[in-house]
Amino acid sequence: MSLLPFAIIWGLLVLAVIVLVICRRMAMAGEDDTLHVSADPDGRIAAQQAAMAARLEKIDRWGKILTIVVVVYGLVLGAAFLYQEFTATGVAEMG
Repeated sequence: MSLLPFAIIWGLLVLAVIVLVICRRMAMAGEDDTLHVSADPDGRIAAQQAAMAARLEKIDRWGKILTIVVVVYGLVLGAAFLYQEFTATGVAEMG
């Protein structure tokens, strides 16, 4: 059985994590790190900061989920590869 299709899926998942990292960096490029409370009487800046925080939280949540999926999928794929190589060489029959 060829593991190539599974490796391609894993590669696409890794690419998705990389895209999320780039999206987060781009979103943070326009973020203001200081909290404006007294200089914002009508609350526009605070609302923008809250929206930015919600957007970053959403990106972070998906990033964590996808990173866990990539790691677990990669470990399973690696184990399947090692098992396939182990059984293909006939080492299991020597015992």
